Amino acid sequence: MKAHASTKAIDLTEGNILRRLLQVSLPLMGTQVMLMAYNLTDMFWLGRVGSDAVASVGTAGMYVWLSVAFLMMGRMGAEIGVSQQIGKKNPEEAQAFSENALMLSMILGLLFAVFAFFFRHPLIAVFGIQEAHVAYDAALYLGIVAVGTPATFLSAAITGVFNGAGVSRVPFLTNGLGLILNMVLTPLLIFTFDFGLVGAAWATVIAQTVVVILNILVVRVLPTRPFPKLRLFRRPNLARLRQIFRWTIPIGAESAAFTILSMFIGRFVAAFGADALAVQRIGIQLESFSWLIAGGFASALTAFTGQNFGGGRWDRINRGTRISLYCMIVWGVITTAIPWLFGRQMFALFVQDEAVIQEGVRLLRIHSICQLFICLEFWAVGLFRGFGKTVPSSVATIVGNSLRVPLSYALSLTALGVAGLWWGIALGACLRAIILVIWYIRYARKLPKGTEGLAVA
Repeated sequence: MKAHASTKAIDLTEGNILRRLLQVSLPLMGTQVMLMAYNLTDMFWLGRVGSDAVASVGTAGMYVWLSVAFLMMGRMGAEIGVSQQIGKKNPEEAQAFSENALMLSMILGLLFAVFAFFFRHPLIAVFGIQEAHVAYDAALYLGIVAVGTPATFLSAAITGVFNGAGVSRVPFLTNGLGLILNMVLTPLLIFTFDFGLVGAAWATVIAQTVVVILNILVVRVLPTRPFPKLRLFRRPNLARLRQIFRWTIPIGAESAAFTILSMFIGRFVAAFGADALAVQRIGIQLESFSWLIAGGFASALTAFTGQNFGGGRWDRINRGTRISLYCMIVWGVITTAIPWLFGRQMFALFVQDEAVIQEGVRLLRIHSICQLFICLEFWAVGLFRGFGKTVPSSVATIVGNSLRVPLSYALSLTALGVAGLWWGIALGACLRAIILVIWYIRYARKLPKGTEGLAVA
């Protein structure tokens, strides 16, 4: 097969670096904000139902987070494989990695859906929730959203294909349409049809299904799709699958460990009652604005680094590293200040209970200390993944999050009470970031210096 002259990828090995990074990252960040908006839409309307509903959905959401460990294998396999092969000017191989990643995503999504649906009650029982009705509703919600898991997995892999090719605007638009549909359906099903929590679950599933249909259409027929003949179903290639697993098993382990260790902390929070669970769940969603934006920029940095690594453009990698570092620092400072200035207004959007709001403000202010660290962590993650090095972030995440479990528990036994849990989470995040940034700096010293100086200024 000859190289596809019609391959529609954005060449990140040429042009102004900041402009290229923004060209790819802005739609990615918009997509990440939409992901946050999906969750906040549910929290906003369920907050009108009551804090118990928020606690139920938040608890079930822990397993949605766990599914990300497997979702990321398909998405990052596509993202890394496509970016590096496009950088090498090898579109046939880039397409082959895409097709294997898509097949892997569909299989993993189906397996996780079956697991979550049939084991929903024992999975929720892990948290030891004191209120029986909260636990029952959490299992009900989990069973419904499990139905949409295969669609979510396939959409993520297609997003990875577009991101690796630098064409991030397309998934931004498809996810945007899904978000609009979710925002319309959620209050309609919760209140107008009086489905309550069940309505929120089905609104999410319907929106996810529409998004995957749109993504399949664009990857097959859109004139600006990365590859003209991308196949969703093809015989897997063992060599490429092995390479995808080498890249993504550390990423999956990192994400799974993060969620599982968070579940331990969730059990600690549950001991303080449903209000504490509601505070944590809403707080997580509000905080996600910071790290989802940083994650979107990190994905752009992965595509940029991957293409330039594949093309041997070390001068651009070195300059891009510095420019992206400055961008992450600015965003870290902004997201540190926002919780202090607007924490009360942010929490009051979702609950009316004054005690919950006050505790929520305390959580946001404590967690603000780690926002800059988290942004620097994503900077290092994006660079490492562009090089195909996924072990460092996995090790740093697992170590940092493992330490925050005993730290959170110990602090919660002091006079701090539930605030000790918030402090433990924040300190663990800072430690995780410090480990990874130092690791990258040491790694960067061994890289070719190119024509523009060191990889880290």
